[in-house]
Amino acid sequence: MIGVGIIGCGNISHAYLRNFQTFPEVKVVGVADLDVERARETAEQYGVPVWGEASEVINHPDVELVVNLTVPAAHVEVSLTAVRAGKHVYVEKPLALDPEAGRALLEEADKLGVRVGCAPDTFLGAGLQSALRAVSGGQIGVPGSALTLLQGPGPEAWHPSPAFFYQRGAGPLFDMGPYYLTALAVLFGPVTRVAANGSRAHTRRRVGSGPLAGTEFDVEVFTHVSALLEFASGQNATAVFSFDSPLPRHGFIEITGTEATLAAPDPNTFAGPLRLRRLGEGDWMELPVDGTTVGRGIGVVEMARAIAAGRPHRASGELALHVVDVMCAIVESAEQGQFVPITSTFEQPPPLPEDWDPASA
Repeated sequence: MIGVGIIGCGNISHAYLRNFQTFPEVKVVGVADLDVERARETAEQYGVPVWGEASEVINHPDVELVVNLTVPAAHVEVSLTAVRAGKHVYVEKPLALDPEAGRALLEEADKLGVRVGCAPDTFLGAGLQSALRAVSGGQIGVPGSALTLLQGPGPEAWHPSPAFFYQRGAGPLFDMGPYYLTALAVLFGPVTRVAANGSRAHTRRRVGSGPLAGTEFDVEVFTHVSALLEFASGQNATAVFSFDSPLPRHGFIEITGTEATLAAPDPNTFAGPLRLRRLGEGDWMELPVDGTTVGRGIGVVEMARAIAAGRPHRASGELALHVVDVMCAIVESAEQGQFVPITSTFEQPPPLPEDWDPASA
């Protein structure tokens, strides 16, 4: 069993805490938040013995792995603090807001002999693992390209405080891009260069619900991005991320090969469906989906098992850094109007065994 400390008690923390209660190899020792009262309430709700400020939880002797659920702007600072305290770290996405900061974190962790993992861990779920097995097993022939699509009108209509979605480190690319780009990276491997364009439908947006309804805020980032990605393995992908569309569409990933097209499941989920359409056939067929659908936190379990076994973990810091590198290159390309090379790389994680179960020791 590995002792875990959670830093950040926002909405996403509840998904982790609920699931950690079902994982026999994970024990939550403490929770922390800038709002100490919220940390206390969270600790009481889930029966966690220690609560307080981040430093108290990070430095607790029973905490071996810190799960960093703070806001993206604080990811590197909090993770570095944990690493320097000799703790392994698992970070919510994105790893960092720029490749330089992410690389510095991984170098510090390597120097001190601790590990860094990072969300999203959705690619470890049954849906994307089954897609990975289908592609690696030759069911679409030789894979050649992919198409991904995430679009909608943006979160301000329903979110009570949406301004942060439109600040540096967010927007449709940084908020949702890690799910899609991680899935593509796991399927195809490292990206070598990107080209992109970006736009903003509005320079200011208005809160649509909650106590701040009617309040306007500035838009700092591209709210529509179209990108072309070239992979070292020879494949290419087209990806669209948009908060500027009246028509909501999400969860769209198609991988095209020489013999068939595979419609992968929503990369922000852990389940199916998984569909295949072969060359010359008019209908889609559903493929079996095998694996875990437990949800958030399975990357922490897989990381804990890898630490115990002395092998690489799958939701690695190197994979997450590569995704950050790709996202920043997409922004740079959209600003400069030219291809931008990607220098980072990573080892493609192998598929999980079909019977891998985070809830059984």
